[in-house]
Parts: sequence; C-alpha cells; structure tokens
Amino acid sequence: MPIYTYHCENCGIRFEQQQSFNDPPLVRCPECNKNALRKVYTPVGIVFKGSGFYATDHRSPSGTSRSSTGSERDHSNSTAKTEAAKTETAAKTTSTSGEST
Repeated sequence: MPIYTYHCENCGIRFEQQQSFNDPPLVRCPECNKNALRKVYTPVGIVFKGSGFYATDHRSPSGTSRSSTGSERDHSNSTAKTEAAKTETAAKTTSTSGEST
C-alpha cells in the first residue's frame, strides 16, 4: 500500500498516511479539524543503472561517452596523422637541404 503525504492549508501541518489505492483521499485535518487537507505530490527519485539507459536521453555508441563520438574520434585521428606527416616531410626537407656533396 502506498504512503501519501498530506498538507493542511489551514494550520500548515504535514503528515504521511498509508492508504490503499481504492481509499478516498483525506479531507479533514486531524489537528485543526477543518476540511483543508491537500495531497502533496513529490517527485520520485529514480536512478537507471546499466548500459541500457542513457543519461542524456540521447543514444550514443556503447562504451563511449557523449563527447567522444565516432566522428569526432575519426577527425582527431586524421588530424594527428596529418600533423605527423607534415612534421616528417619537414624533417626530410631539412635533412636533404642541409646535405652538400
């Protein structure tokens, strides 16, 4: 059976009451005896754990974070290869231009 939280709008008391789903909501305050009770709806804390749930509600490839998607990884790998090729070409040019026969 669920536990409901009630709040009296007249005296300000807040309490919890265990009730069945079929029970009518309480309306009379046990402290001031007025018809001023209202149900308090509180957010439910839910934590989804495991690889089948997405923290941002956006699907990402399994095993990778949202910031390191496949296209970003491919771009960074090609940039690194381009930089390495430039450095290698510059080194060859420097070594061949410095040789005199």
